[in-house]
Formats: sequence, C-alpha cells, structure tokens
Amino acid sequence: MDRLLFGVSGLPVDAGKKFNYASGIAYLKSIGLDALELQFGRRINVTANNREAILQSKRDNGFTLSAHASYFINLNAAAADKREESVQRLRAAAEALAQVQGKSLVLHPGFYGRDTPEAAYARIRETLALLPRLGIDYRLETTGKPTQFGTLEELAGLCRDVEGCKLCVDFAHIHARGQGNLKGYADFRRILDCIEAELGRSALDDMHIHLSGVAYTDKGERNHLPFAASDFNYQACLRALKDVGAKGCVISEGPVVERDALLLQKTYAAL
Repeated sequence: MDRLLFGVSGLPVDAGKKFNYASGIAYLKSIGLDALELQFGRRINVTANNREAILQSKRDNGFTLSAHASYFINLNAAAADKREESVQRLRAAAEALAQVQGKSLVLHPGFYGRDTPEAAYARIRETLALLPRLGIDYRLETTGKPTQFGTLEELAGLCRDVEGCKLCVDFAHIHARGQGNLKGYADFRRILDCIEAELGRSALDDMHIHLSGVAYTDKGERNHLPFAASDFNYQACLRALKDVGAKGCVISEGPVVERDALLLQKTYAAL
C-alpha cells in the first residue's frame, strides 16, 4: 500500500439495515471506505456458501480484507493439547482468509498465566513457529490488560524471531493497559519511533492499526467506546502517523464503526 487506508471491524451498523460481508463491502465503498476486517472471533464465517460473493465484492470495489482470529487462543497454555487447539483455530482462520484473498490475520497471542514474561515469550515463539505460511501475515495485536501477553516490545521481538509475524498496533489497548498513558503527540510518536527502531522502516510502511475509544479500569481495557465518549486522543495519533509517513490499514473498532472510521479518515485528510 502506498498510503493509509481506512475501514471497519465487522459489518456496518449505522445504516439502519442488515448486511452480509458482500453487501457490507459494497456499502462501505459507497461511503468512501477501503477496508474490512472480517470477524472470526467466535466462528469462521467465510464458507463455501458466501466465499465467491465476498471475493466478487472485494474485486468489484477494490477492497482490502483482513480478519480477526478466534478469541479463544492461548499460545502459552500450560497444556500441550490446549496450545494445539489454538494452532488449529489459527490454521482454519488463515485458510479461510486466504480463500478470499485477505492478507492479515490479527490474533491475541495468549496470557502469562503463572509464567514469567520470559517463559511465556519462549513458549509463544515456539508455538507460533508451527503455523502454516499460506501467504498470510500473522498480526500480533498489542493487548489491553496486564494479564495478557502482548506489550509492544514483546511482540516486536516475536516479529523478528518468527517468520510470517507482523504487528497489529492497537493504540486503544496500549492506552488502556497504561491507564490512559497516551495523552499527546509525543506519546504516539514514541510508539512509532520504537517500531521503526525495533523492526525498521518497512514496519511503518506496512502497518495494521486498530483505533477506537476505550473504557478502562486499573485492570486495563474494559470495552470499546465511540471516540466522542472516550479520552483517547485520536487527533494526536493521526498526526503522528501522518508525520512519519505511515502506510497500511487503519481499522475502526467499537459500537459505531463506520461513523468513527469516517471521522478518522476526514480528520487525517485535513491534517
């Protein structure tokens, strides 16, 4: 990609009617958006029955597709069979995404449990190496709770260590995990500078980003919010992205996904 694309997670919610993936893509394109993150969190909903319609809509509208893998993933589970179940879920999601010519599969790697961060890192690295390539980028998402493995530094290390792994930078998760630590431009710029230092310029030229408002407690992320109801400084985030010339895909999450995606797109264009 030669620029930042803007899109949504899941189906549109603000048009007063129901969509499937094929019709949702066409609608999102009609309002000026360019990307959709399919939701495989509870089940894989790309099947033989809708695959061709999704592909046709993707081609007709020049759309970019990604997907969010199962929420039931723990690559650091103590039991080997639980780790294998996670690998199987990721394999099935990667295969489904490849069938509709998507590229990025977002996942939460797992939990620390009783392990040290170093021990969790080692086991997750070992388990990630079992995933099939299939032309898919496994996007390791920064996580929103301190019990979850997934600081920026941990995930950058895995991206260096494991072929096929790249970052999904969820700025709202970083904000919630840090108890509202992303306050201004310098905070967002620090994250982007860290990514470049850890992974090189190519990581800024191929970003997958989640943006949303977020509610949080002392235990981290609680739930997504519209930007208007949150303390998340999306304007400063977009300014930092523009200043470093970031490219890739920005996915809006939350209860009003296309409304907030259009807000992001409009704000970014005006900078």
